[in-house]
Amino acid sequence: MAKRPANQLRLIGGVHRGRKLPFADAEGLRPTPDRVRETLFNWLMPILPGARCLDLFAGSGALGLEAVSRGAAEVVMLDRQTQVVAQLRDNLQTLRVDNAEVTQADAMAYLAGPATPFDIVFVDPPYQAGLLPECLARLTEGGWTKDHAWIYLEADKNTGLPEIPAGWEVYRSKQAGQVGYHLLRK
Repeated sequence: MAKRPANQLRLIGGVHRGRKLPFADAEGLRPTPDRVRETLFNWLMPILPGARCLDLFAGSGALGLEAVSRGAAEVVMLDRQTQVVAQLRDNLQTLRVDNAEVTQADAMAYLAGPATPFDIVFVDPPYQAGLLPECLARLTEGGWTKDHAWIYLEADKNTGLPEIPAGWEVYRSKQAGQVGYHLLRK
């Protein structure tokens, strides 16, 4: 029997449904669980086709790759770790995807640069880093979101949500195991 790779994620919907892809062995890297992704992408189903998505802290690529598989027009994935970026690029080649790109950058530095607005932004930083409040502020104040944008936030369930910026509301919020996940809309 062939040995299963230790770090593997499965795309759960769309044109690449069922595909298993490796992800880099990096400290603290944990793909968004399947059942959380299933719920999130059910929430996003009406707006995802044709959307422009930003996956900050891409890590395994679970959110960005799932968005590509389910019909996003464009996906930009960011991560600062070289081995993570290399694996994400390999996975895009494996899937023969040409509407996604991987950028090696620190998410907070990227958000300090010139903005190009997105329809959907996935924010799943390392839980212990405490980056959600600053990240959310930079996204909403820096011109990174379109007029009818959505922001997905994921954190340890005990952390809770940061203060929600004016003009935004919590559309959906759930917990699964140790994960608290939330969808905001403008």
